[in-house]
Amino acid sequence: MARTARPKTGQRPLRVGEELRHALARVFERGELHDPDLAGATVTVTEVRVSPDLRRATAYVMPLGGARQAEVMVALRRSAPFLRRAIGRSVTLRLVPDLAFELDTAFDHAHSISAALRRPEVERDLAPGADDGDGDDAC
Repeated sequence: MARTARPKTGQRPLRVGEELRHALARVFERGELHDPDLAGATVTVTEVRVSPDLRRATAYVMPLGGARQAEVMVALRRSAPFLRRAIGRSVTLRLVPDLAFELDTAFDHAHSISAALRRPEVERDLAPGADDGDGDDAC
């Protein structure tokens, strides 16, 4: 029986990333950050990607409603050492990864795809029974 090749990224980085996502969300939820640029900002952690060696983690975040993105990102990057220590107290890992923060653009990407699908010419092409446009109706 042939074996399938293991993916380059195993299950452990995925599990650690999910655990770190939950830990970061708890820190933000409890309001443990006292940075003035984060005052009143609600931050959603959408994903945490961990390197295969578990030494680096990139947290993809989005401020609620996309407000004050630049300020929030600067403050999160500045607060990375504090956040690393805070999540280190709540997760059991031999080494807590260095944290990097990136703005999650998946919402913008999904919105642009949705807008493209609502365009009249695309809706017409996607409608049930729409002609395939090749002009050959014979089977």
